[in-house]
Amino acid sequence: MKTVGIIAEYNPFHNGHAYQLAKAKELTGADYCIVVMSGDFVQRGAPAIVDKYMRAEAALTNGADLVLELPVYYALGSAEYFASGAVALLDKLGVTDTLCFGSECGNINLLTEFAVRLLGEDDTFKRVLDRQLRSGLSYPNARNAALEACAPHLNAHMGILMSSNNILGIEYCKALHRRGSSIQPYTVRRAGSSYHDASLDNAYSSALAIRESIRATDSLSDVKSLVPQTAYELFRSAYGATCPVFADDASAILHYQLLSEQAAGYTGHPDIDASLSDRIVNNLPSYRSFTDFCELLKTKNRTYTRIARSLMHILLQLEKVDLAIYQSEDYIYYARMLGFRKDAEPLLSEIKRRSSIPLLSKLSDASGLLSENGNRMLSKDIYAGCVYHSLIQHKFPASAGAETESYNEYQKQILRV
Repeated sequence: MKTVGIIAEYNPFHNGHAYQLAKAKELTGADYCIVVMSGDFVQRGAPAIVDKYMRAEAALTNGADLVLELPVYYALGSAEYFASGAVALLDKLGVTDTLCFGSECGNINLLTEFAVRLLGEDDTFKRVLDRQLRSGLSYPNARNAALEACAPHLNAHMGILMSSNNILGIEYCKALHRRGSSIQPYTVRRAGSSYHDASLDNAYSSALAIRESIRATDSLSDVKSLVPQTAYELFRSAYGATCPVFADDASAILHYQLLSEQAAGYTGHPDIDASLSDRIVNNLPSYRSFTDFCELLKTKNRTYTRIARSLMHILLQLEKVDLAIYQSEDYIYYARMLGFRKDAEPLLSEIKRRSSIPLLSKLSDASGLLSENGNRMLSKDIYAGCVYHSLIQHKFPASAGAETESYNEYQKQILRV
């Protein structure tokens, strides 16, 4: 049995994702594909446009065999934490042979070498990086100078560090190397539009372009050809009832949370230092909406996305001290199932036999299977799901059916496709 892992957000699931799933199995010769997917909140610091169960079902009907939820602490983390948490999950399952990811360069040897160099184990790299940082250079420029000093042959390829999927791929390779994992990395060259391309110009348009089209037109008509038919039907059936959800739908609840913590400040949350905390407090009287506030807070050294993630940490009450504990205890305590294909039963059996962490199919079983810290981490995933569905209830009150009115993570059944 060969198994390939994929780390994804599917926000939303589109043609490029279906292409990657097919190529991953073809490239690695895998019998099964495990997807580790962000839950209801994603790394750009926003709620997902559709909920995790709908996105998981779209993946399962287009090539995935098992979808597991990436804990919210990592789903909303920087590229390093996102990659480290997801890779740890795949590694601890005990069955993952390969990890396949998309990249702009499509060259796994180059990405792997960049990863090894950027781990900073080379004495020349460490010495030059330290000297350049002390001279006042920004980290990216100091890093590039250190790379040029310890690996001159990479100079012609430094553009790799300018592309989002390349950067994330390098983080996956770094995480595998740090763990000494036996999982072998593979990459598929990204098809069609780039990650940040907001134009609908081909069949492989980006998730950003699809989200922006839906936001601008309040319609699915322009994106029908850009997503697989099964994914489109799922999206269409829920449109206007439970989706789409955007960052500004969290504006009111975020404002309340910011006000409730204003006196104490926000430095207890990941990615927030005293300077950003003070900036939030000082600008709070000017709060209008989630996206407006991100624009107001961003600076030359703090991007919009970094600010958005920080605000989501506050909204979901994620704590810096907890993240440090989880990192010290090797990131992951459980593998929470969102759904699987019925013909993937042999894969589930093998995971149960070989995994070093529990495979959770019922939340009610978790308390007896997990440590105190494992239960604490899981409680935040559950809380995040409840917050997300509160956004749905407030946005779509007229069409909120029985499922959203009585939403309970403990009562959700995993998908069987």
